[in-house]
Amino acid sequence: MFTPEEATAIALSVKVAVAASLASLPPGIAVAWLLARRRFFGKSLLDALVHLPLVLPPVVVGYALLVTLGHNGTVGRLLSEQFGITLAFRWTGAALASAIMGFPLMVRAIRLAIESVDRRLEQAASTLGANPLRVFLTVTLPLAWPGIVAGTVLAFAKALGEFGATITFVSSIPGQTRTLSSAIYGLMQVPGGEAGIWRLAVVAIAISLLALLASEWLVRRQRGEERD
Repeated sequence: MFTPEEATAIALSVKVAVAASLASLPPGIAVAWLLARRRFFGKSLLDALVHLPLVLPPVVVGYALLVTLGHNGTVGRLLSEQFGITLAFRWTGAALASAIMGFPLMVRAIRLAIESVDRRLEQAASTLGANPLRVFLTVTLPLAWPGIVAGTVLAFAKALGEFGATITFVSSIPGQTRTLSSAIYGLMQVPGGEAGIWRLAVVAIAISLLALLASEWLVRRQRGEERD
């Protein structure tokens, strides 16, 4: 059985991972489509910025968020005073940090899926009178569905295991920002914490496997509907 602290960490991790992946999905699809289907000045720069979190140390990302969105940061102070929004040392901040770290993985998977869509099908839909938005919603998006699912699962898994950026930005406050990763790290500092580490590790593996299996089922179901 899990201790109350461990159960809270598990629930919070799932909450953060779901929020991070769902919040990343609309901008992820939009950016992936831009990179896959449009040519514009600064495209290479945008591509580099999107993938920057993959090569930066997570602590650097967390520190940048803390400086920018923390209580003393310009943007953070503005959000707090004008809108009552506080991200630093809150679970929402953990979701934001996790979303940023998982965003490149999501965009890459969706971009590859969109690039694999036959452009002749999109052109045929346009010829029949569909406007660009309708072409995207009725042709591109359904055909890119496997990549969208894969990207969402990758972002979820990355958010579930994120540590460096989250602990730097939101710390590890029990019941508020202590996720699976930070809870495991905390148990590593406690003598006799091996049992708790293994319990949480097994849970993390189980959740990730369930997410992968669910994504595979969704993709197969979509492909089955297309064949029908």
